[in-house]
Amino acid sequence: MTVPAPTHHILSVLVENKFGVLTRIAGLFARRGFNIYSLAVSPTEDERFSRMTIVVDVESTSLEQVTKQLNKLIPVIKIVELSPADATERELMLVTVKATPESRSQITELTSIFEAKIEDVGFDAMTIMAAGRPDQLDAMTDLLEPFGIVELQRTGRIALPRLVRRTVRLQAVRGRSA
Repeated sequence: MTVPAPTHHILSVLVENKFGVLTRIAGLFARRGFNIYSLAVSPTEDERFSRMTIVVDVESTSLEQVTKQLNKLIPVIKIVELSPADATERELMLVTVKATPESRSQITELTSIFEAKIEDVGFDAMTIMAAGRPDQLDAMTDLLEPFGIVELQRTGRIALPRLVRRTVRLQAVRGRSA
């Protein structure tokens, strides 16, 4: 019998916006020996609640166990696993790249292609801010590497479920034009 390989799972966890909730949830993952790959937490439209977007690398069976244990925690209101196909995901990236006078125009063009923004310019470097899907930021990073990445930092992934009505409406519009 083969053991299933760990994969990234995105959990959207609605919790009470109270002191210590993050510690309790992170502790649950730590006790299980699961590494949190990405984490973003912020209040929702209702200040009484926060939404945690947790990306974790685990097997599906282990994820079920963690989800059941999370549901037992008092401050947890709702847990939804989001598949990339059914979610809108974004990350923010800040990257400082070496920039010679000769390479600045190429870096600026690359920044434009990814709809990113040059945030700071120094004598021999530029800092760029980009927001997008994780795969888009990976591609941008790959293209910036030949220039020389000095520093790079990415936020935790945020995600919301796609709107079913919107998806159906877009499919209907596409169907009419075909």
